[in-house]
Formats: sequence, structure tokens, C-alpha cells
Amino acid sequence: MLKKPNGATIIPPDNSRIPNPLLIINGRVIDPANGIDQVMHVSIREGKIYSLLNEIPLHTAGTSIIDASGKWVVPGLMDMHVHLREPGREDKETIATGTQAAAAGGFTAVACMPNTIPALDEESKIRYVIQRAEYCPCRIYPIGAITRGLEGEELAPIGEMVKAGARGVTDDGKSVAKSNLMRNALNYSKSFNIPVMCHCEDMALSQKGHMNEGVVSTRLGVRGIPTISEEIVVARDILLAEYTGARIHIMHVSTAGSVRLIREAKKRGVRVSAETCPHYIALTDEDVGLYSTNKKMNPPLRTASDRDAVIEGLVDGTIDVISSDHAPHVPEEKDVEFDAAAFGVIGLETSVGVVMSTLVEKGILTPAQMVEKMSHVPNRILGVSGGTLSEGAVADITVIDPDAQWTVDPHFFFSKSRNTAFEGFSLRGYATCTILGGRIVYQRA
Repeated sequence: MLKKPNGATIIPPDNSRIPNPLLIINGRVIDPANGIDQVMHVSIREGKIYSLLNEIPLHTAGTSIIDASGKWVVPGLMDMHVHLREPGREDKETIATGTQAAAAGGFTAVACMPNTIPALDEESKIRYVIQRAEYCPCRIYPIGAITRGLEGEELAPIGEMVKAGARGVTDDGKSVAKSNLMRNALNYSKSFNIPVMCHCEDMALSQKGHMNEGVVSTRLGVRGIPTISEEIVVARDILLAEYTGARIHIMHVSTAGSVRLIREAKKRGVRVSAETCPHYIALTDEDVGLYSTNKKMNPPLRTASDRDAVIEGLVDGTIDVISSDHAPHVPEEKDVEFDAAAFGVIGLETSVGVVMSTLVEKGILTPAQMVEKMSHVPNRILGVSGGTLSEGAVADITVIDPDAQWTVDPHFFFSKSRNTAFEGFSLRGYATCTILGGRIVYQRA
């Protein structure tokens, strides 16, 4: 058991025994997959959803009870874009600490990216991640590499990785520059019905840039990354998906042009889904301020008009998913000059608060839309069974206090790293309880 001074506690799951019966009472049950949004009681037996009830059972002997009055009870959240850094950079994050951070953020499942050292580019490495996750407080779905070593020269053994448990492929951190190789990957992916997850960046345009190219970068004297470096590759990958009939998922969308391209592609019937991250809906390049390295990520924070377009894309369904792109770094990679700092910010433990404060509290997204984009849809895209409170489903559940006011202090994080873009922010809403397979793995007073 791990406990923080603020009362947040991780309880490692005991998989050696069947979990005790559990009853969650008086919570606002929000399950978009089944069209449910009302105060109900959730009965859990043998690690699965037994029933949703309108009345509290008369006989509850031997049953643990959670009173969720004033709280939301939702299907366990899923973050389909995280970097756990293991193997190779355990000084930044490990599978253990990353899944603890996920549980503390309300996530019962994450999909981890393959840009580790060595890259997750073969069957044995996928199996390693799955084995390491066995006793963690969060499910892990590995994503395999598109190319061997993420070098963009030769396809990785996609079929073998899928057989081992990979739920998609990506060269995240890099684009596959060779269009013929990307076409081959897309054609091959159809055999396994997996998404090809696209980091869209033309390196010839963005190389040596450190933030969004525009007025702010000019004022600060920092070399910029233009929006077209993302949009050109978004357009290419959409056209390749349209030509091959394969499924693609556009990662960390940050520009108005990308939103427009994805919206138009969906209207044409292209099999494309997309995600954005909390920092792209809550911050802009103006927030870089005086060279804040904890607001340096790739793609970079864009302009207010880009941010507004991304939010509009979330509202109208162009962007399907909100994910964190959790990217831990050690202090010496961030406590340096802006140009020398590493790209990336952590986000597992702040995602719920940022999304609720930025979108839900302001009435931009409904609670059900938030849950859909952070639970049901990412599970569906990756072809896994979570994201629902249907009777008989595995009891992966998140309890959220929508009214809790808190200030982001990374010293209380379970993540091994502290490079959050939201330190000192006053947020509303956080997970108070995370349940994995009917077991409580995280609680916060």
C-alpha cells in the first residue's frame, strides 16, 4: 500500500483470490454505451457488474459499501496514449509507477507507446510489458512499433506482435516518412483489424523547432514548428487510409487545419479516428511565458484559434478521444534552457481535473460526452471490452467527485516524474476511487 500526505492511497490488487462483493450506492451512474445517466446503485460480484439497481438491497451482509452520494460512477477511464518508459528509461517512469499514476488519475486501463529503449518492435518485448503489468493497479495494452527500431526503414513483425497482445501499431515520436512503407503497414493492418496510430510530423519542416511558429516564438526568439508540419502528414495519412481502406488514428491533434482535414475525411467515410490532449484544450503558446520548459511538448502548444478549433472538434465529434500523451522526464531534461529541454509533459493525474474544469464545468461537453471520450470510445478503437457498466462486464469503475476543488502539486503525484504543465493550477474534479476487476486499487478522501 502506498499513501500520500493528502490521503491518496494505492492498494495493489490481490489477484490470488476472488474479490469480495461490493456495492456502490447513491452515485450518478453515467454509462454512455448504454445511454444511462441517473442516480443508481451498482452491485459487483466476483469482479463483474452484477446489476444496476434503483433500490438499495435489503441484505448486504458481507458486502463492502461505497457511498457515492454527490459523485459520478462511470466505466473505468482509458488513456490510449501514454509513455511508461520501461524498458530503458526507468529513471523517468516504470510500469509500476506509471500504472500507479494512472489509477490515481481514475484510469483503469492505458495503452503504452513503443518508443522505449529498446523499442517495442517484436513479440518478446510486447510479452515483457504484459508480464510486468500483471500485478499493477491498471490494465496495460501495449502498442507495437510500425517499423523496426522506429527507424522508418523496415516493417516490424506486426502479426507476431498482435498475437502477443499488441492492440495497434505506431512509430509515435516520429512519422513514417516513406509513403510506400506507410501504405504497406496500412494494408497489413487490415488483416488484424487494428488501428495504425499516426504521429503526424514532417521533420523537414519542424526540425530544430521548439514551439509553435508564430508571433510568440518570434517575440521570444525561439525557432518555431509550423502548423503545416502536422497538417501535411495528417493529409497524407488520411489519403493513404482512404486508398487502402485501413483504419488510422491521428494522435495528439493540435491545429485547426488538422481538425478540418479529419472532419472532411469523416464525411467522405474514411476510417479515421482522432485524439487530442488536455494541454491543447486548456493552454496556448502564450502560456509558454518566459520559456517555461514544462509547457514544451511535441506537437507544441498552438494559438488560441487552434485551441478553439480543437475544442469545436471535440464538440462535433471530429475528435473522438481525449488522451494525456503522458511523457515523463527527469529534472535535468527540463531544468535547462528552453531550446535544450526535452519535449513532453505528464498528464495521467491531471487529465480529469483539466477536462472537467475546461470543458464540463463551462458546459462545452456534457459529463456523458466526457466519459464517452475518456472511456467508451478509446476502448472501442483498440478493440477491448472496457468502457461499459453492462451487466456481466468486468467491474472496472471510476468514481469521480465533480465538485472537489484542488490545486495541482506534483509533489503528491504517484508518477516518478514531475514535469506537469499545470503546476499551481486550481482545478475542479478528481477521481476519489478506482476499481479494477471489482477490487479497490485507489482511494482518495
